[in-house]
Amino acid sequence: MKVLVTGAAGFIGFSMCEYFLKKNYKVFGIDNFDDYYSVKLKKKRISILKKYKNFNFLNIDLTDSSQIKKFFKKKNFKFIFHFAAQAGVRYSLVNPQKYINSNIISFINLLENIKFIKIKKFFYASSSSVYGDSKKFPCIESQKLNPINIYSKSKEFNEKIASYYSKKYKKNIIGLRFFTIFGEWGRPDMLLIKIFEAMRKKEKLALNNYGNHYRDFTYIGDVKKVFNKLLNKKIVGHKILNICSSKPINILKICDNFKNKGLKIKKIAKHSADVFKTYGSNKKVKKLTSVKFTNQMSEINKLYYWYNKTKMYRYLEK
Repeated sequence: MKVLVTGAAGFIGFSMCEYFLKKNYKVFGIDNFDDYYSVKLKKKRISILKKYKNFNFLNIDLTDSSQIKKFFKKKNFKFIFHFAAQAGVRYSLVNPQKYINSNIISFINLLENIKFIKIKKFFYASSSSVYGDSKKFPCIESQKLNPINIYSKSKEFNEKIASYYSKKYKKNIIGLRFFTIFGEWGRPDMLLIKIFEAMRKKEKLALNNYGNHYRDFTYIGDVKKVFNKLLNKKIVGHKILNICSSKPINILKICDNFKNKGLKIKKIAKHSADVFKTYGSNKKVKKLTSVKFTNQMSEINKLYYWYNKTKMYRYLEK
């Protein structure tokens, strides 16, 4: 089976490439090594993937439509997984143009190139951020969206444009609203790696809103299981799925878990880009895939052990 994964050097893209390669799929990965966070970490991920004989990698900028058109010539992918995007809610306040280019223009370039080719399914990464600062929990896929920044608005736009292309060109397109995905080789700008780094450097970790946030942490291993099931499920048209454990955890509880390991915190005021709680319903995806989500705190503790054992911190500097 031949699959395309965009954002192959990113956390979720890398994780899915490795998963497919272990299943002996032929994987084409593309990335442009954007420097939003450590390029050294991204290159480390790709070096791991290159150990597999079925992995092909190309450095491609998805905003370049001519590059994409050339790449798709004579390529017959069964499945496409689009994970390349500009991440980070707060950074969208600093550099909104980058989100327009990376998240919207790149997405349209890809959709334009699958209009007339035969693929079974096109998966793309959406985000829990499209729900905004919701007061209704758990968030369900059918509720009214309330994106509150450029990042979340770009994801909402992607969902709308995907729905249009699906109907217009009869494509099976699945949008995944990811909720705080964590795991091995994860992003250094996410909370857990920040916690581990603060402990290693013996620095205080700044907690926005005095630590009074809830996040629906979802282990990357569960994401892999979901994709494995979705590959063989009959899905017609455009579908949206929450990918979440549906068990939000208070940030202070996670920090308390690491206090006896040396974590020190500094409580600060709420950041304007942050939402109070993310909490999604996973009933729809569980009904479709029968995947059972793992215990987050158990996996978080395992991740800390893995982080120290692999010395991941060696790859975190930009």
